[in-house]
Amino acid sequence: MQGGPRSGLAAVSTALLAMSRRLEVRDVLRTIVVSARELLDAEYAALGVPDDHGGFAQFVVDGISAEQWRQIGPLPRQHGILAAMLHRNGPERLADVRKDPRFEGWPAAHPEMSDFLGMPVRDGEETLGALFLANKRSAPDGSTRVFTDEDQELLSLLAQHAAIALTNARLYERSRELTIAEERSRLAHELHDAVSQKLFSLRLTAQAAAALVDRDPARAKDELQQVAALAAEAADELRAAVTELRPAALDEDGLVATLRTHVHVLDRAHTAHVTFTCDGVRALPAAQEEAVLRVAQEALHNALRHSDGDRVEVTLARTPAGGAVLKVVDSGKGFDPRAVRRAGRHLGLVSMRDRASGVGGRLTVHSEPGQGTTIEMEVPGG
Repeated sequence: MQGGPRSGLAAVSTALLAMSRRLEVRDVLRTIVVSARELLDAEYAALGVPDDHGGFAQFVVDGISAEQWRQIGPLPRQHGILAAMLHRNGPERLADVRKDPRFEGWPAAHPEMSDFLGMPVRDGEETLGALFLANKRSAPDGSTRVFTDEDQELLSLLAQHAAIALTNARLYERSRELTIAEERSRLAHELHDAVSQKLFSLRLTAQAAAALVDRDPARAKDELQQVAALAAEAADELRAAVTELRPAALDEDGLVATLRTHVHVLDRAHTAHVTFTCDGVRALPAAQEEAVLRVAQEALHNALRHSDGDRVEVTLARTPAGGAVLKVVDSGKGFDPRAVRRAGRHLGLVSMRDRASGVGGRLTVHSEPGQGTTIEMEVPGG
């Protein structure tokens, strides 16, 4: 029996570590629910995050299939036992939730539940959500089991750490939103400066061509060719900026499809041939997917704007541990990374490294003058 307490402690430790490693709110919510259900050996688990309108902004479940969830219908409202859990400070443990006077029934497709354990997730005086567990699994001998005092203590511990993880995730998302806003502002300034300069040059060159049409047609022709070149550059600037400003459809399409679309757009917008290949990459945690996408965008921006290469290859492959490795390889002029650092130029390398390290990954740069550049980023899986 000596292995029992250690096994229990290991399970708690695993659950808490899993929560602390997530940065996205939706990932934290999912991890909390899965951890609670596994830790307390329940058939069903759910976590509801209330909104300000009597419903739930988010309601995450585990133990119910996607088809069952679809058949159940709309998210529940804040009523009955669910409402009680959002307005009390302590746990709620019931031998049969159906016999409680606050029970108001459930939709036809809803699974039958009996024993119930609920716990608010609180940050100080604020209720962030409520954890619900139902149907303690049967004992090996087939006898009926119910949630115990020990289960309640475990769920209380889990809820305390869930509050910390959820608060941190919310802070991270707010910080990221500010960062995105700053990036958009920066891009808007870059777009204004770059395109304004191009259009100013375009206007002067067109004026010069008009003045030369009668007295020097040959020079006027050269000026008009320059007008065409400047117009093409301005169009490239616009396309590149619009592509970078467009919000990534990671939630709807996932990393692979989003990156493939991004590469396809760049291939059409630039003279260099841009390709994308993917080898067995599965869905990654949301923070990892966004970091990979942003690093790919930055590396592609550098390759297409500065390398003067005619080919850029983007590859995404699965690592043996279930993570992913991104490579952006260009056939351009390359550079000396040490000289770039000494000159105080970064080419976005600092932000790319920060994005990689921020999700537990690493970024390496291989480049030499005349030998092209390879940006490689590896991130862990979930």
